[in-house]
Amino acid sequence: MLRLTELRLPLDHPADGVQATLLARLGLDAAGLKSVTVFKRGIDARKKTAVVLTYTVDFELAGGPDAEAALLARCAADRQLRPAPDMGYRFIARAPADFNAAQRPRPVVVGFGPCGIFAALVLAQMGLRPLVLERGRPVRERTRDTWGLWRRGVLDAESNVQFGEGGAGTFSDGKLWSQISDPRHLTRKVIAEFIKAGAPAEIAWVAKPHIGTFRLVGVVEKMRAEIESLGGEVRFGARVTDLHLESTGEAQQRLRGLVLASGEQIDADHVVLALGHSARDTFAALHARGVFMEAKPFAVGWRIEHPQGVIDRARWGPNAGHPLLGSADYKLVHQAANGRAVYSFCMCPGGTVVAATSEPGRVATNGMSQYSRNERNANAGLVVGLAPADYRQDGRTDGPVHPLDGIAFQRALESRAFELGGGGYRAPGQRVGDFLQGVASTAFGSVPPSYQPGVTPTDLAAPGAPSLPGFAIDALRAALPMFDAQIKGFALPDAVLTGVETRTSSPLRITRGRDGHSVNVRGLYPAGEGAGYAGGIMSAGVDGIEVAEAVARELLGIAPT
Repeated sequence: MLRLTELRLPLDHPADGVQATLLARLGLDAAGLKSVTVFKRGIDARKKTAVVLTYTVDFELAGGPDAEAALLARCAADRQLRPAPDMGYRFIARAPADFNAAQRPRPVVVGFGPCGIFAALVLAQMGLRPLVLERGRPVRERTRDTWGLWRRGVLDAESNVQFGEGGAGTFSDGKLWSQISDPRHLTRKVIAEFIKAGAPAEIAWVAKPHIGTFRLVGVVEKMRAEIESLGGEVRFGARVTDLHLESTGEAQQRLRGLVLASGEQIDADHVVLALGHSARDTFAALHARGVFMEAKPFAVGWRIEHPQGVIDRARWGPNAGHPLLGSADYKLVHQAANGRAVYSFCMCPGGTVVAATSEPGRVATNGMSQYSRNERNANAGLVVGLAPADYRQDGRTDGPVHPLDGIAFQRALESRAFELGGGGYRAPGQRVGDFLQGVASTAFGSVPPSYQPGVTPTDLAAPGAPSLPGFAIDALRAALPMFDAQIKGFALPDAVLTGVETRTSSPLRITRGRDGHSVNVRGLYPAGEGAGYAGGIMSAGVDGIEVAEAVARELLGIAPT
């Protein structure tokens, strides 16, 4: 099979345009083609009056490998033509038939977000019958609980945007793209499993695939059903509160079991720790047990909302509204004069800003879109990067930052947002025009905020008690006009800022070695976003696969590659 990249066609090309352009480009006859498959379709909107679709196409020739080799030789100067890579996933091993007959603890996966799902799925597919422990509830019950916060202002601290089957990614845009290095093409395994579970087939080839929240619910349920059909077990309401550790000397310990909030003790010596970035109580328990972790950078900011039409016109020009283009997104970065990086995060076209707290008396925001992306507003996090020194709590200027200091910093900002919002999990908000002028908002204008349970107009930069640190507010004020120069209307006076966005990524890393184990606890495999090794559904899924393979290598006695 061969692959041709950078096949450029106009936005309204005919249905057979891809094949016809391929044949013309390579001087082939239709009879010589055995198959043609679109591997990826992107959009080039650098010239808004002439938006172009860019295709990567995989194809086979009727003449087989000899004909393909001849074509490669004839077109040796064409850098866009090359053999298609083998992107199929191959299991590193499968458990022998009698493996589970022995009385050994089964591998455990703690957490059932994207990382935990794929770790459990791959372990199950290899015949290793994992036990999954998820503190929250099944995804449909969790959905009802989450709507309870959004509609009635009632928070369930164990079942919300952060906790429960599917993880935080369930209540997002369901974005499935990532910039991670992927030499083994594990992202294709993630995509293939989602499609098998009912996700739209187009996620295999559109440039920026997404599933959408409501579709993710059914997909997650089907993936759980497959894990269970292969001998795995998923237990909900199973919050891990402690570890049983055995000293092995030289500052090393060996995991021997887990303790649940119910008091139940589970024997375990191979545990994938797939915590989300908001498992703050679990982080504290692990730290108290001596599990090594370290502070890491993350970002904080606000959500910004515009009419989706403003973003569409800025990105697509006269082609705005074209059905193939859909709702436009954006990605923005600015380096402020004070040295702070400001960037857009988790952009949700045609979506809503949602309440994402998991703790009483605190407000945290996130963004969400359905598959259709047809809500009135576009929203994105507008965030400022932090280094550990920015949030240390001991007042020192040197030495390592305590690994739990980032959590304390997040909590302080979320508590302040709760106060500014007036309670009831209302969020504080401000018109962009008022923020740039340094005055409090008293009402919203032509852009209604979408966050529920509601937004209270206020001053996000209130003197003496702002919702973010002063350096972050200064950087955001500097960035907005710069972003407006790139996307006309970005600094629209009636655009809405809603606070606060604090859970962009984990504020700590549970450090692991090359073999996947915690650096000081053998048998504990930190994984995914909460452990500081992923950021988003796709990278978390890939990390889950790789960590599952590390567990399988040890269980099955396979030497690492």
